[in-house]
Amino acid sequence: MTMRTRFGVLFGLVAAVLGLAGLGFGDFGLSGQALAAEPQQWHMDFQPAATPVMERVQDFHDLLMVVITAITIFVMVLLGYVMWRFSEKRNANPSRTTHHTLIEVIWTVVPVLILVVIAVPSFRLLYYSEQVENAEMTIKATGRQWYWSYDYPDHGDFTFDATMIPDADLKPGQKRLLETDNVVVLPVDTTVRVLITASDVLHSFAVPAFGIKKDAVPGRMNETWLRIEPEYAGTTFYGQCSEICGTGHSFMPIAIKAVTKAEFAAWVEQAKVEFADGSDALPVERNSDTLLADASARAQ
Repeated sequence: MTMRTRFGVLFGLVAAVLGLAGLGFGDFGLSGQALAAEPQQWHMDFQPAATPVMERVQDFHDLLMVVITAITIFVMVLLGYVMWRFSEKRNANPSRTTHHTLIEVIWTVVPVLILVVIAVPSFRLLYYSEQVENAEMTIKATGRQWYWSYDYPDHGDFTFDATMIPDADLKPGQKRLLETDNVVVLPVDTTVRVLITASDVLHSFAVPAFGIKKDAVPGRMNETWLRIEPEYAGTTFYGQCSEICGTGHSFMPIAIKAVTKAEFAAWVEQAKVEFADGSDALPVERNSDTLLADASARAQ
């Protein structure tokens, strides 16, 4: 049981004891894995972790919550005691002491120890998220004004663009400002190296459920990695550019569809043909959603 799961169990018990379970706390993002891997109304917590990196990000966040809560409670109690103990009524003749060696050592050493406790898991998480080991495939994401281009160098080196679907063209159930005409298709249970760059200005490739937020810099190639858990096969994950890149900044979403390895292999074979000429976009009737549906049928 992870730290995050323990906190979920603890919160559930507290909510039950206080009689607050009926208030719909899950709508506020406190029900963890019960939520879909997409933005939710009144969502105050992280999206469910779909990769090992995001799981560690959530665990580190929970550790920090414990630390800052303990500090806040201690400071509040200390302030309350000081106001009570050294009020004018109880301390008519205040001390003129200006230095206290022991106290000064304590309030210097304790914060240092707290920072060390925070720094060790922080550096471990940073190293884990940056170190790409034994990647099974690579994709490249290029930020442009204002859409994303994707390359699959390990699978025929085909390229396609993914632009946001305008409001007028949205189908029932599609999400405003998040859907793209072509989705990135990735297999589950596969270590994927993600190369990130830009062709014009600074962009930022961010997918909350994956724990990814990496700058896309012109003339520079940044990299990160992800490994989607098998239970998320068939799930579409959403992200957006997180760098203010111009007037179209709000209109360059990221949509990634997780599929089984068999479905991915079938999709790749069709995508090689459809994207062979490197065209910017497919006709509506042959976009990547259609390709994926065909690939799923072939895989079955």
